[in-house]
Amino acid sequence: MILLLGGEKGGSGKSCLAQNLAVWIQARGGDVLLLDADPQGTTADWAAERAEGNLPPIPVVQAHGNIRQTLLDLRNRYRQIVVDAGGADSEALRSAMTVATHMLIPFRPKRRDLKTLPNVENLARLALAVNPELTIRAVITQCPALPSQVQRILDAKDACKSFGIEALNAITTARNVYDDADENGCSVLESGADPRAIEEIEALATELWRDFRWA
Repeated sequence: MILLLGGEKGGSGKSCLAQNLAVWIQARGGDVLLLDADPQGTTADWAAERAEGNLPPIPVVQAHGNIRQTLLDLRNRYRQIVVDAGGADSEALRSAMTVATHMLIPFRPKRRDLKTLPNVENLARLALAVNPELTIRAVITQCPALPSQVQRILDAKDACKSFGIEALNAITTARNVYDDADENGCSVLESGADPRAIEEIEALATELWRDFRWA
């Protein structure tokens, strides 16, 4: 299983999701590797913080440019790979789409994020022509928690669907615990500071993979 977190807009929580989902997989007996293909190195920095604590280690490597062959080699050594490709239409993103089994594209329910949908749709179409087994889903992230803002979330999901990219039912909301966990090299699953954040990651992962066996 190769999960690719990517898209054209930065700031939507790709690194955060990559880290939390990697921890979720490991907790279920997975043999997971994180590959940081984002030049900002956010996930590599998270791993360095994690190494200083008493948390279960998760191997992390960095790679940039054409990472297709790197992923082909790594999948012979790890059962699960989570790729943080960052928020740009990059060579790393395009090459990873040719070998990934799953791609998750985070969008905030904001116009500037959703404006990238035409380009993302084109990327998805090109990737599926080469890699027809790729499962592509959107996820709406950093959503406002106010009930009055529910329509914005529904509209964002509809926008994704109109471009042929199905959005998950699960969402994440704007919670400080995600940033706090990142800075401490852990996940919201491990911090235990916000049960609602844990529920969000659990729901997202369960919907994405359903009955997949990790061990």
